[in-house]
Amino acid sequence: MTVRGWAIAGTVMASALLAMTSSAQSSGVAAGASAAARAERVRPPAVRGAAPVVVELFTAQGCGGCVEANAAVERAAAEPGVIALTYGVDYWDYLGWTDTFARPEFSQRQRAYRAALRQRGVSTPQVVIDGRRQVSGARGLELEGAIVEEAGRQVWPPEIEFRETGDRVGVGSGRAPVGGADVVAVTYTPGVQTVEVGRGENRGREVRHVNVVRDVRRLGEWRGRPVLYALPPARGGDAVAVLIQGKTDRRILGAAVRD
Repeated sequence: MTVRGWAIAGTVMASALLAMTSSAQSSGVAAGASAAARAERVRPPAVRGAAPVVVELFTAQGCGGCVEANAAVERAAAEPGVIALTYGVDYWDYLGWTDTFARPEFSQRQRAYRAALRQRGVSTPQVVIDGRRQVSGARGLELEGAIVEEAGRQVWPPEIEFRETGDRVGVGSGRAPVGGADVVAVTYTPGVQTVEVGRGENRGREVRHVNVVRDVRRLGEWRGRPVLYALPPARGGDAVAVLIQGKTDRRILGAAVRD
């Protein structure tokens, strides 16, 4: 992955430092401190350690065009500030290969995005970023640019805190969207898994997947006030991403991972 495409936090921090240095040279120490304060106010959430960018890939092992998208999302998953999740969908099974990771509810999640994003239909591969926009996963440069743009948005997400016991998560106060939001737990297996496909368009190929989703579960409703939710049990080695997601527009307001 190129530094140009992914230096989200570094680029912003460098710009802020340059602005601070220039101000100090022209106006002295006091002016420099003022410039520093202004830089802090405009610094994007990627630098402040706020909400990460959630990248959701809808893919299928029997889809010939999905291999490249899988690779692009795998590269994105390695970057700080990105939560990448891979959902296997089952509607490609008709080609003769039953996707080993697909579940009907994952296809339903993709269809819910179709309605929220006002698309005519669903397509594979598809990447949805922060629930706000979609790109074709096969277009790596477009995906990189979209992630950089989302990381630069000025957002103020509610705090998400996992309890030390590991069985509960708290969501703090904040501004809820019209219609409220759902708190969703996405259980996935971190890292890369490889599947050898025996039929369909990818017959004989080894297809790589990163952060394969195992389960999606709604924990409850969030309307702007602090709430504590019970987390679903996870098998050893799995991680859980908690998403705060608008009910109507499907936008992700905040996210955090318990690994």
